[in-house]
Amino acid sequence: MIPIILLVMNYELFFFALENDFFGVILSMVLFFVGGRTTNLKVHYPLLFLLVLLEFISYRLHTRSLHFLSLCMIICLTYYTITRRFSFIAFISLLLFSSLFNKFFEHLSAEIKQWLCQGVYLTLKNTINIDKAEGVNFFIKGAKITVDTACMGLSMFKTGLLAAAVLLTIEEKKSGFYYKNIQIILFCLLVILLNIVSNFFRIITLVLLDCTQENVLHHMVGLVCFGLYQIMPMLFLIRYIKPKQEQLKELGHSLGFYPVLGAFVLIFITSLEIKNDQNFNLLYQIDPKYDIKKGKWVNPEVFKISTPEKLTYIKAPSHKPLICWTGDGYKISESEIVEVNHSKVWFNKMEKNNLHYKSFWWYECGNKKYTSFIDVMLQRLVYNKPIRLINEVEVD
Repeated sequence: MIPIILLVMNYELFFFALENDFFGVILSMVLFFVGGRTTNLKVHYPLLFLLVLLEFISYRLHTRSLHFLSLCMIICLTYYTITRRFSFIAFISLLLFSSLFNKFFEHLSAEIKQWLCQGVYLTLKNTINIDKAEGVNFFIKGAKITVDTACMGLSMFKTGLLAAAVLLTIEEKKSGFYYKNIQIILFCLLVILLNIVSNFFRIITLVLLDCTQENVLHHMVGLVCFGLYQIMPMLFLIRYIKPKQEQLKELGHSLGFYPVLGAFVLIFITSLEIKNDQNFNLLYQIDPKYDIKKGKWVNPEVFKISTPEKLTYIKAPSHKPLICWTGDGYKISESEIVEVNHSKVWFNKMEKNNLHYKSFWWYECGNKKYTSFIDVMLQRLVYNKPIRLINEVEVD
């Protein structure tokens, strides 16, 4: 009844989750129940520690995605407390579909993209006329092709690891034995390597076909490369990685409900806090150079100041400009960190309807500027000070 009460209380989160890997989370939960194994490890201790950490962050930052993950985890904790059965494969898959993994992936994507692009350039430079490669940009016959984060295939990355979890669970059910944790980690590392290979050949194929715009062929190439370079090798490798660990006998008793009750109280308190409207205090101690009398609220999370020289947006940190601008039809041609007035900020060049724009944006806490979402959120988490994102746009 405890998980049911919490799920009903947080029903609004399901609408949020539907837009954020909801089906991957649900399938991971199904795998957890189907593939759970009896274990004498005291899994509830690390689970409770992780729950406390996630709920502290959710309470301070109103992070709905982490709170939703906590709800899934208390279901896992309740099931484990009653049955002493736990699926490490499914739990890893559940974490991969969380915002924690998304932020980790975004943090590493710049380095991975540059490695892939350099590899593609070295592979194709003697096949087609590539003028040069700079970072994540190719210059072919005077045209500039930029490999953005979407080309890294985050959704395919998650899908590949979820497919790996399904394969491992099926093998365990077929054999009646279980994989050791080291085998699970090894197979996941192989899947990650296969995903990088898949994206490598995906970029090569798209460049050779001159299909750099997002269309049906672009997506079909991604699916074909995913099948050829990730799914098929996984089906081949799983034949040589066999589960050998015998199942423990049923232990015959539960751990008691104290861990679940403690987690319930924690999540209940956080649920009440998240239901309250968040006050971002976006204009708190704002720099006087921004004339807020000329501005207006677009919505509770965005304040807009319009002058003949430029547009200035003061927003909640979750409103990342790259997502907002591309969603409005702007094409990002350049994105890099530059130094302005002794502070590092993001600089973007954009284009729409044959007009070119320059965009400078940064996160701000107090009088200090940040280029990392994680860094500024840590400031809010530790010091509980108002934070904001400032985006200045002008015609180039």
